[in-house]
Amino acid sequence: MTEPAETAEQTSIAQITIASPVGFLSIQGTRRGVSSIRFVETAQPATPRLPAPVRDCAIQLEEYFAGKRREFFLRIDMFGTEFEQRVWQEVMHIPFGETRSYGEVAEVLGDAKVVRAVGQANAHNPLMILIPCHRVVAHDGALVGYAGGLHRKRWLLDHEAKASGMKLAL
Repeated sequence: MTEPAETAEQTSIAQITIASPVGFLSIQGTRRGVSSIRFVETAQPATPRLPAPVRDCAIQLEEYFAGKRREFFLRIDMFGTEFEQRVWQEVMHIPFGETRSYGEVAEVLGDAKVVRAVGQANAHNPLMILIPCHRVVAHDGALVGYAGGLHRKRWLLDHEAKASGMKLAL
């Protein structure tokens, strides 16, 4: 028995832009899930009839920025290499308000020598904030390597520290 073909509505990419304290975020996805969250310079018009995962993502990100959400519960539809997917899964396990070094992520993946590859995987993260690569820092705690800009990485870490009542020593 063959599976039914997906309709154009299920596979066409919808998008919405939301304003955040650190700039506009473009959210893209289909009925299958959210496929992209990235910072953009200007707001773009929303696609009519947003699919539920994209709509839910916009709501949950607004709650995150308001300090009312620490975890995301969304359907995602991301693409990447097997290694990137493993890194992103591990990064999603870093608790809200905490950080890990690139080396610590590499060690959990089973090979301390893949530190640079972990950094590259984070640079290709398609779901900023949802996959919290801003929580990954240098071995000495320095802020390095954030595709959204280090000023945003600093803001996100400060926001999470304040919302969790923790003080990050960065």
